Amino acid sequence: MENKTIAWSSLLSDAVNKPGIISSAYTVFHNYSVANQLWAWSQCLSREIELSPIATYKKWQTLGRQVKKGEKALTLCMPVTINKKDDVGAKTGEVFQLFTVRANWFTLSQTEGEDFINEVKTPEWDKDLALSKLGITEVAFNNPDGNCQGYATGKNIAVNPVAALPHKTRFHELAHVVLGHTNEMTMSDSERTPKDIREVEAESVAYICCSILGLKGLEESRGYIQHWLSGNEIGDKTAQRIFGTAEKILKAGRAVEPVAE
Repeated sequence: MENKTIAWSSLLSDAVNKPGIISSAYTVFHNYSVANQLWAWSQCLSREIELSPIATYKKWQTLGRQVKKGEKALTLCMPVTINKKDDVGAKTGEVFQLFTVRANWFTLSQTEGEDFINEVKTPEWDKDLALSKLGITEVAFNNPDGNCQGYATGKNIAVNPVAALPHKTRFHELAHVVLGHTNEMTMSDSERTPKDIREVEAESVAYICCSILGLKGLEESRGYIQHWLSGNEIGDKTAQRIFGTAEKILKAGRAVEPVAE
């Protein structure tokens, strides 16, 4: 993980197959995106660095701590704003944003100085707020198939009133909409659901959301993902879509979004 590139598919595979990773990473790295949390976790693990809060060199200085001599920064993905220029190199006034990787972060264990108490945050998520921000409506469930846990169509989702894990099903159906699956066709989650990467994407999003929020159903979710993968691998582009969608759904349900330093 030291090569300035993110192995998105590897991070997702670890998250799904190694229970507890996402919740552990969130507890420590809660100010960062889901993908960056897992990447920071992976780098700490590979370099045998104690899992602890991370911040930039400048931020640690404001907290009364200094980075220890010889410590190497962690690399995370971050947005960068670029000024557009014309043919002669003059700024046009237009800007665009892209994502790049930068080695700017250090863990608490890589620093020394004044005592630091990490504020442990309890993740909170409001269903109604998320639906409103995402422009999605939860409608009454009217599918006669008793095996169907929920479904999504257009900008609507429905959850079976007797679903085994309604919160997991809700995240799964939200993911179908946010991922754009319902622009193609109505999705129905039942025992007859076709083996398709769309199911892996939606359930992976549900798994991440449930992990971070400390909700039940992780074992069932892992089994569902592995069943529909059937030995196939998730590609980097798919993994990026999954991380991005989980992040969007989680942020939509939070009244205040954390800002990373």
